[in-house]
Amino acid sequence: MATRRTEHRSITERWVVTGTLQLETPSHFGNGDADALTDMPLLVDEVNGKPLLPGTSIAGALRNYLRERMLGYGKKEDVDSLASTLFGGFRGDDEGAQSPLIVFDAPGYSAGIELRDGVAIDPETRTALDEKKFDMQLLAAGSTFDLRFELAVNKDDEKLMNALATALQGLEDGQITLGARKRRGFGQVTVKDWRVWKYGLHKHDELLAWLASERDWQSSAPEREGKSLLEKLGASISSVDKRKSAHLTATFSIDGTLMIRSGFGASDSGPDMVHLHSPRAGKKERVPVIPGTSWAGVLRQRALKIARTVSSNLQAVNEHNEKLFKDEKKEKPLLKAEVFVDEIFGPSSINRGDKKNVKASRVQIKESEITESASLVVTRVKIDRFTGGAYESALFTEQPAIGKNETRLTLDLELRDPKEEELGLILLLLKDLWTGDLPIGGESGVGRGRLKGLSATFSTPEDTWSFTADGGEVTVTPTTDKPEQWVKVFNEEVKKAQVSHE
Repeated sequence: MATRRTEHRSITERWVVTGTLQLETPSHFGNGDADALTDMPLLVDEVNGKPLLPGTSIAGALRNYLRERMLGYGKKEDVDSLASTLFGGFRGDDEGAQSPLIVFDAPGYSAGIELRDGVAIDPETRTALDEKKFDMQLLAAGSTFDLRFELAVNKDDEKLMNALATALQGLEDGQITLGARKRRGFGQVTVKDWRVWKYGLHKHDELLAWLASERDWQSSAPEREGKSLLEKLGASISSVDKRKSAHLTATFSIDGTLMIRSGFGASDSGPDMVHLHSPRAGKKERVPVIPGTSWAGVLRQRALKIARTVSSNLQAVNEHNEKLFKDEKKEKPLLKAEVFVDEIFGPSSINRGDKKNVKASRVQIKESEITESASLVVTRVKIDRFTGGAYESALFTEQPAIGKNETRLTLDLELRDPKEEELGLILLLLKDLWTGDLPIGGESGVGRGRLKGLSATFSTPEDTWSFTADGGEVTVTPTTDKPEQWVKVFNEEVKKAQVSHE
């Protein structure tokens, strides 16, 4: 005989919240499958063909945000956290309750489809790796989705309402990113036009209004008034925020030209190679950009080069002083520099079935817009090294972004749970970008991609430092030796062979 539940949820009110989510940067919401045209196609509604944002993706992002805010990055959820209050039991919690929040699938309205190329770069040769090129479909910035949430509550459940307010406010403020590659600049969103209704289920008219709330003939209860989402919900945001991160914003100008190739041109009659442009909400024309993937690629490659130089290619060892290798045959030694960089940027390669060493990147880099740049078509030709004449059928045209005195671009980088040695490495990377020693984009061999540092702000959990170009020198405020100490700690750490297991 089946046992009956002795406790049941007591639901006296239902709150319905709707809003309009807008993409601030290109985003990818896919189903994980490839098709005949694209390696990573977008997920669309099978009925009307419009883009679709699954409710599971929204709920997962909101829950993760609450967990990280209340407990810190990388911490496991507990039963008393706001995330468990709003979303119910978690994996491993056999006695977990059902989520009181219903998150609906969000139908979308496309502002256009953008195609992006991706390719893995060999850190030794700085050339493309074989069979590592792919393309993906992206929803253009400016696309919108209709959000709908429904919360079943007991009367005067203050903790639950505050959890909902905290999660939705994080979505509105852009602290929550959605979709694939969200730590590389994709999936930046904001929400506007919040609307809130409260239905008391013990009242006949409001109960009927709730039942009809999703119908065209709805007779809705009066909408909640307020200037903000918090006022409409009558709730407040939790003051607890245990996230720790370092945040670098650095502004540069272009010293010459910059070329990050767009794999899909506007027409066949244009130049053979054009710098990447991307649509932006509220702007009629596409703007030149530097993708977060390009930033991450060059920074990772230079970080590995710096670490290997300091460590003299020292082989990593475990806590038992046993040498570590990349493969089971022990033919490829695992270097301490590679372990150090992987801890920051995530593993460079993942073997199929290896779940133990899979970690997300702790570095989040936003896509950068290039403002006030010029554009010029340049004709080039390949030269025969033996005759000195033009190579047959090797004439091509390019359209790079050209820097002017007014040209500006900003690197926006966040490192979660930073250590002193990692802060030292970030400063060394900033120095190489600042001085033009680290080019970004393609054709660096002919002088493209050099940047010139103008100003930067580096915030850590302890303090904030500013860097300003003053002629040929750099002014640092406040004038302390703390940044220099980070670099020294970095030099000492990468010279230790033993791998940390924190």
